[in-house]
Amino acid sequence: MDFVHKSVMLNECIENLAVKSDGIYVDGTVGGAGHSTEIAKRLGENGRLIAFDRDPDAIKAATERLAPYNATVVRSNFSRMREVLNEMNIEKVDGILLDLGVSSHQLDVGERGFSYHADAPLDMRMSQEGLSAADIVNTYSKDELAKILFEYGEEKFAWRIAENIISARAEKPLSTTGELAEIVKQSVPAKVRREKNPCKKTFQAVRIAVNGELDHLSRGLDEAFELLKPGGRIAVITFHSLEDRMVKQKFAALCKGCICDPRLPQCICGRTPQARLVNRKPIEASAGELEENNRSRSAKLRVLERI
Repeated sequence: MDFVHKSVMLNECIENLAVKSDGIYVDGTVGGAGHSTEIAKRLGENGRLIAFDRDPDAIKAATERLAPYNATVVRSNFSRMREVLNEMNIEKVDGILLDLGVSSHQLDVGERGFSYHADAPLDMRMSQEGLSAADIVNTYSKDELAKILFEYGEEKFAWRIAENIISARAEKPLSTTGELAEIVKQSVPAKVRREKNPCKKTFQAVRIAVNGELDHLSRGLDEAFELLKPGGRIAVITFHSLEDRMVKQKFAALCKGCICDPRLPQCICGRTPQARLVNRKPIEASAGELEENNRSRSAKLRVLERI
């Protein structure tokens, strides 16, 4: 199956990155190379794009689609971008894009195990390596499972779901998305099941745990800012509150100046802002895009410029 991914807020990302023809840019989550292709099209002979992804399917598709351009595709997590760029003798870059979350391809290919709409192996590994969702639900303790569901999914029925996972796996190990989805549905009140599919939060939580998404995001944001030249920009698209809160807080800290006690007659910390917000409020998808791609409904774009 071809790697198909609808790029969210494509025009808004390109516009806010303010791509320069001779600049060096990083796409930390290349996916189907939608954003990357538009960046690469704007680069001249002296410009360069480095595109990262940990999904081998994405790497294959992006390598083919970016072949006509001055672009390098790297299979690695974006949280290692500084190490990778150092190996390429690149010290600073002009712009970085991070399109977080799960791709359309990963959701649409049932056997990847990301979606609760299709019964498939309980996988959810973006890298297709290492710990899987099945490993987590079959080996973690009740307390560990409840913590994951509550912290990563903000699921208020986390304890009951965790308890029922433990009971179910005592009979036989859970191996499919359908089995996990059914446990979730049986763990929430009937009213919740009638209002909406109750599986979203649990599947999000397990996916985040499988892929270490928040840890990688925290390290990746720090590394990305250190790589930016003065005037360079980082644009981040988030899809749920946990990601967005982290990005918002890190951006706010970089924009903050003096942290002295306001009762002091003058500043003694000497701290000055390192960055400025390009947009005070996050950018959201247009009405037209929402009609064409409903997965963009929860997306928020935040852009920061180093000063």
